[in-house]
Amino acid sequence: MNAFAPLRYSAFRFLAMGRFITMLGNSVAPIALAFAVLDLTGSASDLGLVVGARSLMNVLFLLVGGVVADRLPRHLVMVVSCVLAAVSQGAVAALVLTDTATIPLLIALASVNGIVSAFAFPAAAALVPQTIPAELLQPGNAINRLGINAAMILGASVGGILVAVVGPGWGLAVDAATFALAAIAFSLVRVRSVVAVKAQRPHPWRELKEGWHEFTSRTWLWVVVLGFMLLNGVHAAAIGVLGPVIADETIGRRAWGLVLAAQTVGMVLGAIVALKLRVNRLLRLGVICMLGEAPLMFLLAEAPRVVLLMPAALIAGIVVEQFGVAWESSMQRYIPADKLARVYSYDALGSFLAIPLGQTLAGPAVEAWGTSTALLGASVLTVVAVVFMLLSRDVRTLPASPPQAPAAQLATADA
Repeated sequence: MNAFAPLRYSAFRFLAMGRFITMLGNSVAPIALAFAVLDLTGSASDLGLVVGARSLMNVLFLLVGGVVADRLPRHLVMVVSCVLAAVSQGAVAALVLTDTATIPLLIALASVNGIVSAFAFPAAAALVPQTIPAELLQPGNAINRLGINAAMILGASVGGILVAVVGPGWGLAVDAATFALAAIAFSLVRVRSVVAVKAQRPHPWRELKEGWHEFTSRTWLWVVVLGFMLLNGVHAAAIGVLGPVIADETIGRRAWGLVLAAQTVGMVLGAIVALKLRVNRLLRLGVICMLGEAPLMFLLAEAPRVVLLMPAALIAGIVVEQFGVAWESSMQRYIPADKLARVYSYDALGSFLAIPLGQTLAGPAVEAWGTSTALLGASVLTVVAVVFMLLSRDVRTLPASPPQAPAAQLATADA
C-alpha cells in the first residue's frame, strides 16, 4: 500500500491542509501572546490569567462541541470555528498594535478563542474517516500528525522571529490570518453526511448520554483514557514544570530548548515511521511504546546531560507518535461515525483535566521529596500507567481493524 495514498482524496487533502495551517498559527500565537502580555504589565500572574481563561473555557465546552459536531456537518463546524477564531485573534492583534489592550479584554477574547477551539477539535478529528476509506486511516492519521508536527516546528520558529523583528501584535495578526486561510481550506472539504435525518432531534443531554454510553461500553477505550489521565498529568509535571527547574540548575535554558526541539523532531520522525507500520495489534503496540517516555524523566533526575537527554527526548517523540496514530485509527475504525465527535470530546476531557492537576501537584511534590526524587517518581508512574493499560485483555487483543466495516466507512468521500 502506498503510504501517501490518502492524498489522492481531495477531501482529505483540504482537511490536512486546513489542520496544518491552523496549527501553524496556533504555534505562533502562544509566543506572541506571552510577550504581548509581558510588554503590557510585565506580570507572570496576568499571563497565567489570560492563558488559563482559554484553557478553562476549552474544557468547559468540549462536550458541547462534541454534540454539535455530531449534529451538524463537521466541515461547516470547522469553517465557522475558524472564522470566529480569526475574528477573535484579529481583535487581540488590533488591541495590541494600537496599544489599547487591557488584561480584562485579553481574558475575554482568550475565553472566546478557547470556546471556539472546543468546537473545532472534535469536529476535525471525527471528520478524518469521512474523507478516506477505512483501510487508509492509519497512513491518513500519520500524514495529519506529520503535518501538525511540522507546523509546530515552523510556527514556533516563525513566532520567535516575528516577535523579535516586528513585535507580538503582528505575530497575533499572522495567527488571525491563518485561521481565515484554514476556513477556506475546510470549506472545500466535500464529504457525505453522517448526520441522520430525523423529524425531531433528541435533546442535547440525551445525545451526551448516548456518547457516554458509546464511550463506556468499550473497555479498551475507557481503560486507555484512564491510563492517559495519569500519563498526561505526570508528563505535564515532569517535562512542563520539573524539567525547566532541573535545566536551570544544570544544563541551562538554551540546552533545555535543544532537548525539547529534539523531542519535536522525534515526533516528526515518528509520524513517518507510522506511515509504513503494519501490525495486527496496533493499539497494543502504541501503548507499549509509551514506555519510551520513562527514560527521559529518569535521566533528568539522575544524569541531566545534553548528550543523554537529547537522544532520550528524540525517542520519546517517536514513541508518542506511534501511540497517537494507533489511538486515532482505533477510534475511527470502531466508533460509529455519527457518535465519533462526542466520544472524542470525552477522550479529550479526560486528557485535558489531568494536565493542570499535574502542573499544580509538581510544586508540592518537589517541596516534599525534592526535584530528583519527584522525577524518579514520575518515571515510575509512567511505567505503572502503561502496565495498567496492558492488564486489560481488550487493550492487548484489539485488532487493528474491526471484523465488520463500521458506519464511518459509509461516509467516505470520493477520490
